[in-house]
Amino acid sequence: MESLDLSKFPKIELPRFLKIKQNFEKDRVENIELEVADKVRQSIKNMDLKGKRIAVGVGSRGVANIAKMAKTVVDCLKGAGAEPFIIPAMGSHGGATPEGQAGILASYGITEEAMGVKVDASVDVEPIGEYEPGLTVYVAKSALEADGVVIIPRIKPHTCFRGRVESGACKMLVIGLGKQRGADSVHSKGFERFHELIPGVGCMIAKRIKLLFAVSTVENAYDDTYKITILTKDEILGLEKEEALLEESRKRMAQILIPKFDVLIIGEIGKNISGDGQDPNVTGLYFTKCASGGPEFKKCVILDVTDESHGNTNGVGMADVTTRKLFDKIDFISMYTNCFTSTEIEPAKIPMVARNTEDAVRIAVKLCNGIKSKQHKIVWIKNTMELGKILVSEPLLPEVEKNPKLEILTGPKEIEFEKGEPVDIW
Repeated sequence: MESLDLSKFPKIELPRFLKIKQNFEKDRVENIELEVADKVRQSIKNMDLKGKRIAVGVGSRGVANIAKMAKTVVDCLKGAGAEPFIIPAMGSHGGATPEGQAGILASYGITEEAMGVKVDASVDVEPIGEYEPGLTVYVAKSALEADGVVIIPRIKPHTCFRGRVESGACKMLVIGLGKQRGADSVHSKGFERFHELIPGVGCMIAKRIKLLFAVSTVENAYDDTYKITILTKDEILGLEKEEALLEESRKRMAQILIPKFDVLIIGEIGKNISGDGQDPNVTGLYFTKCASGGPEFKKCVILDVTDESHGNTNGVGMADVTTRKLFDKIDFISMYTNCFTSTEIEPAKIPMVARNTEDAVRIAVKLCNGIKSKQHKIVWIKNTMELGKILVSEPLLPEVEKNPKLEILTGPKEIEFEKGEPVDIW
């Protein structure tokens, strides 16, 4: 395919940029292994686990310290005489194949060699009944056949719906352990019903499998582990404790502290960052009407995709402009499998493709009508997980100066591009 050659058009001027720091609360767990070990050992001290096969469910998101937590959980179970093994709990991700899902875990450092146990990446499922007429519930055979199941979810606001519980233990049971077929079954009802289906189907699965507990994590605004909490089976069924952790997570989330501007530039998207590639709770780029919030802007640029996404650029469709660099990395089958399962295809649409980063930024600026040259208000972030330092254009300086949570790190200067890519902007 070809992209526009901007040299054939009048030059599009860009404003100068300055680097700023966004300040959020930094509380974190200092010793992950010790914290997890203490809580898990306390939870299993009265359980007879000798010789029992325990499935440890690990998801596809870029959860902070996930390899440390998974290894510690495995070691604690071994110490109690159990025979743990790891299963991917990630729905249709990884192209819904065993190889793809094992590959995602490996990219996080979760391999048989590193964990010292088998990774069973089978995507085989069995139906366990109907939640309601027409909604069959599926669960991974590996989880159903295990003598016990432990999951390691991150609790946070979901990107597509609002409810008592959103992303967390219940969702990992429903979507994660449901594999592609289970995820597809629930998604077929639409995000409009997720506020009832995630807790409802989640509790149904929790009752059916031999669920021991969830090692649940909440992260701070810097995507580091803020809190680790054990949710017992009864607490998962009760919902209240997960609901409280969700609200705590919502308060701790990072955000763009500038509410209104013209152009948002996202350096990279990825499945390890968010199910939508970027977190709409940060950007406001929701593809459903079941959730809202975030800043207001006119145009969006998405520049690249993380290596950990393995070509799944789900979410690029929310941009107005992207780059050849991202386009050339797309694994369409992986991305389409994800969207086909979720029944939402807008995230897989292809925006206007620019030759490089410089052209993508200039095109987005050109698309904003009614603004004088070099006066565009632009926010440039690395991704929605790294919001401590961001770039803003000079016209936003007055707003930055009056916000006590924002700190100016560098004075305004023009961005230097070399072969269309920015030089040393971070």
